[in-house]
Amino acid sequence: MTVLTALSAADVAARMKSGTAVLVDIRERDEFAREHIPGAAATPMSLFEKADLQILPGRDVVFMCRSGNRTQANCNQLASRVPGQAYVLAGGIDGWKKAGLATKTNDKAPLEMMRQVQMVAGGLILTGAALGVLVHPAFWGLAAFVGAGLFFAGATGFCGMARLLAVMPWNRNAFPAA
Repeated sequence: MTVLTALSAADVAARMKSGTAVLVDIRERDEFAREHIPGAAATPMSLFEKADLQILPGRDVVFMCRSGNRTQANCNQLASRVPGQAYVLAGGIDGWKKAGLATKTNDKAPLEMMRQVQMVAGGLILTGAALGVLVHPAFWGLAAFVGAGLFFAGATGFCGMARLLAVMPWNRNAFPAA
């Protein structure tokens, strides 16, 4: 397994300011739209193989995600696209904010899709359980149906609820094109 060398937020900020590093944000478009580090290039993992990283000679490439876990999980794939040493922002955008560095936020952007899925699924399961206790046990089937859907999404990578939420009015055209 390839290891990406971790750099502190302060080190990455200094390298970006001096123009010696490019910061590549591998989070998905909805996450980037909601909050990102100014100057970071949005290159979602779902589109990574086809993306033009625009790596200039003499510039360090620093990858980042929300916490650093996704970057480490994909380190082989990330490092394979970089000639020479590749780096990772220690702690991701969370570490950047903990270091007191600024991010650009858009509170008008919809919540990240996974958070929407979690909220809707949790609400449906809670509703099914409550109605099962208060009205009729058949409502427990709603909780079971949503649980089965979540299991299927985890096993296959296809989430019908996320697809449905993506076409809701608040999500249409909300995220920048890749």
